[in-house]
Amino acid sequence: MKLVALIVFASLISACAEVKPWQRDKLAKPEMTFNDDALGEQLDKQVYNSKEAAHGGGSVSGGGCGCN
Repeated sequence: MKLVALIVFASLISACAEVKPWQRDKLAKPEMTFNDDALGEQLDKQVYNSKEAAHGGGSVSGGGCGCN
């Protein structure tokens, strides 16, 4: 059990890396994004907003009275 915990812990800490300021330009490239089709995503949001007759709501929830 200790060996399994050690392997899990080692794999978790090995994925963390400090990114230097001069290395951030490589991470800001378009090919590093999760969604490489920004125009398609914008069009999908437009269609969703038109069908739902609402604007926004694709991200963090908020507003309203807070009632459940």
